[in-house]
Amino acid sequence: MSSMGAESRQSQPQAVPGPGHFAAAAEFVLMLRSAGLSDTALLRAMEQVPRVPFLDPAFFPHADDDAEFPIPCGQTIDRPATIGRMIEALSIGSSDRVLEVGTGTGYSAAIMGRLAGEVVSVERWRRLADEAHMRLRGLGYDMVEVVFGDGLAGFAPRAPYDRILIGCSIEAIPDRLLNQLKPGGLLVAPIGPPRREQDVVLVRKGAAGAEPTMIGRARFRAAVPEVARRG
Repeated sequence: MSSMGAESRQSQPQAVPGPGHFAAAAEFVLMLRSAGLSDTALLRAMEQVPRVPFLDPAFFPHADDDAEFPIPCGQTIDRPATIGRMIEALSIGSSDRVLEVGTGTGYSAAIMGRLAGEVVSVERWRRLADEAHMRLRGLGYDMVEVVFGDGLAGFAPRAPYDRILIGCSIEAIPDRLLNQLKPGGLLVAPIGPPRREQDVVLVRKGAAGAEPTMIGRARFRAAVPEVARRG
């Protein structure tokens, strides 16, 4: 498991949204509000992170739609409202260190990078990890560290984490991830069998162990342990 680009984490993103982004921003935020999102800092972050750089050019015209799209390695980028609800539940603060399981193209990591002090995102597909690393560096998200490795094992060298976001469905939260979460920390994950909707659960690490609360339902691809042998 190797980390990439740990330098200069605290610098602020310098990326400027492309032409036409601001014209659609108000409608995009209205869509997010209608989906139930209300946190002002999160809405501002999602407004400032256009999805266009994180999508295949074929989907650029639909970047502000609340829809998921395919990305390389047979994966998908999830709906903005779904991503937003999960991030909102984490109540990320400016000094928090966040672990993300499943980088994809780096879209959710970029959003969390605008809210947190540091984001470590672990991706099992080498191609996705490398491309997300280059994309996020090019956009100025130096506070996001992309790691190629087994996300279900977390990333112990940067532990403990204040917040953990698991962007794939699991049937139970791995002990290795809970062990990397600080006492009082929060974890959000879709829990349930694959190929159907899962319960999206917010877990607080209390003195008595994990304290789960269901916050919604969504359908995610199933988590796969270890790194991919190809791609």
